[in-house]
Amino acid sequence: MIRAISIVTGDSWEKIYVELCIEGFYAGDWGNQNGVWDGYLRSRGFNRYICPNECPSCYSVADFANEHKHGHYIVASGSHAVAIVDGCYIDSWDSGSVSPIYYYTKE
Repeated sequence: MIRAISIVTGDSWEKIYVELCIEGFYAGDWGNQNGVWDGYLRSRGFNRYICPNECPSCYSVADFANEHKHGHYIVASGSHAVAIVDGCYIDSWDSGSVSPIYYYTKE
């Protein structure tokens, strides 16, 4: 999640890590908890959207990337987040088969 936010925002991994730690401190929770980084992204102007639910187990990060050829997105599965930039998903492993639940983007 830190990596995904860093890639999409262009900020360093270290900056995002520290800011999420501070956000988590004020929330009384860990910075990597969904509610903490959700609030962090919303405070930075991101909006959250739900992914299609017609076939939740067959819609994947790779499908999302193929449908979003332009723009910067943070796509989340509930336990993992991946950056998608101009149709390419960027992660430390091939997370293309992960089923996304929601995503963030700035308009």
